[in-house]
Amino acid sequence: MPPRARVISDNDYCGDPDGLVQLAHHLLCPSVDIRAVVGSPPAPRDPAADGTPAVASVAAARVVADLAGRADVPILAGADEGLIDPMQPRSSEGAAAIVSEAMRDDTDVPLFVACGGGLTSIASAWLTEPAIAARLTLVWIGGREHPDLAVPADEELGLEYNASIDPVAAEVVFNRSDLRLWQIPRDVYRQVLASRSELLVRMAPHGELGRHLFDALARTTDLLNGWGVHMGETYILGDSPLVLLTALLSNFHPAPSSSRWVDRPRPRLSADGSYEPTDDGPPMRIFTQLDTRLVLEDLDAKLALR
Repeated sequence: MPPRARVISDNDYCGDPDGLVQLAHHLLCPSVDIRAVVGSPPAPRDPAADGTPAVASVAAARVVADLAGRADVPILAGADEGLIDPMQPRSSEGAAAIVSEAMRDDTDVPLFVACGGGLTSIASAWLTEPAIAARLTLVWIGGREHPDLAVPADEELGLEYNASIDPVAAEVVFNRSDLRLWQIPRDVYRQVLASRSELLVRMAPHGELGRHLFDALARTTDLLNGWGVHMGETYILGDSPLVLLTALLSNFHPAPSSSRWVDRPRPRLSADGSYEPTDDGPPMRIFTQLDTRLVLEDLDAKLALR
């Protein structure tokens, strides 16, 4: 099957294991050419952020790639720390790979940067070479609810997790860049819920890869339960929309046609993660509803077919 899109996958693979599920699913999709995987750090408050978290994310991603039979995919480190100055990029292998892939002139296959964590690498890539903005689409899992599109968030949720990983980079992307942006905000990525029973039946039995993914999710659930965060019987596979919106597109005129979105001028992002509407921002796509059936059943089927 010839690929219909190129993808660079950037995520905090040493943190919440929903990123490992996303990566495994992406690597099993024949319709996309995974050009690189970038391992990034989780939020500073996350215990996994200690030491060299980008290296830890690379190691976690490499295990998944090997189990998926995809040792051919380059796995590169992003920066361990976020931006301090909105005019100064963080140098990393990941940011350099984004620039290099975006600036290729030998292909017209569309390029997506699929980001399930902080925005350090893509913001640094744009600061290094602004011309990439016209040559890729950034698909980002992150950001608070938009007040006119969702029920207002419980104030206890505070700053959305992925935006909190590198708030300066998020400000660069929203307020300074002209990157083409598709956003899946918090209320939307939380739609991708899988029950423990589903995962036991449809993920765990399917080879070393399925068991590895299930065990990673189960360990995190057990850890949080032990800390008094009662997780119930579902898990939010919040990074899986990256697969849905880049690989599982309609056949004629490829598009994420089974999901719903609105296009509007990009708002300004405030320090607290809220949005200030503008009339002259670059265009932005905000997803409001996802085809959870398609993404979850395709994941299950691909694991079973291996």
